[in-house]
Amino acid sequence: MTFEPSASQAQIDARQHAFDNQPDPTTLVSREEIRAALLDRHTAATQDKLDAAHVAICGCGGLGSTIAVALTRIGVGHLHLIDFDRVDITNLNRQQYFVRQLGLLKTDALQETLTDIAPYCDITTNSVKITEDNFVQLLEKEDIICEAFDCSEAKAMLVNGVLERFPEKYLLSSSGMAGFGSANTIVTRHVFQHFYLCGDGMSDVNDGIGLVSSRVLACAAHEAHMVIRILAGEIEP
Repeated sequence: MTFEPSASQAQIDARQHAFDNQPDPTTLVSREEIRAALLDRHTAATQDKLDAAHVAICGCGGLGSTIAVALTRIGVGHLHLIDFDRVDITNLNRQQYFVRQLGLLKTDALQETLTDIAPYCDITTNSVKITEDNFVQLLEKEDIICEAFDCSEAKAMLVNGVLERFPEKYLLSSSGMAGFGSANTIVTRHVFQHFYLCGDGMSDVNDGIGLVSSRVLACAAHEAHMVIRILAGEIEP
């Protein structure tokens, strides 16, 4: 069953007004204050590695938006958000969006959220669908690539393409996070070289068991944490 939104024009206008009238977070906190707070949690040497990192997040749904929030909070310096979709009310059960962002491009909405967290993070967005024809151009400047798609065909396309064209880049992907099963079955596996796979490896939304916010967040946390470990020089899960 496809969800049909029922927002009135007044509601749509109110959401747009709320989005357009957020305070500029750079007027509320300085770059120096943000850095000092981060250094209070980990060393300058670690933060310098995080500052310099370029991470692409391919898909900004339940996985991607949560990965982005985690990486932003720890101070990753450069994020590249890629997604063609818009925020829908059915996304709110597991994705990092708010009612005021309904109808917005996910890349725009997520950039707003991340800027509220870390005003000085360098965020690039592309509101496009990643395909075999454009992934090389989109990802050629990134150090680490996070695959966060819902569609298994899109996952396979991106993983195979990156492994073939960019074997030197770190790639994180996911498989299995649906349903009410134990979150303890979600793990990170070092498949080979620069490729990591997070999830339980079995559960599939196509089996009719649905996506539950807590398991999606657990899988996203695995991807985000492995990114952080790689940047810190720890390459094993």
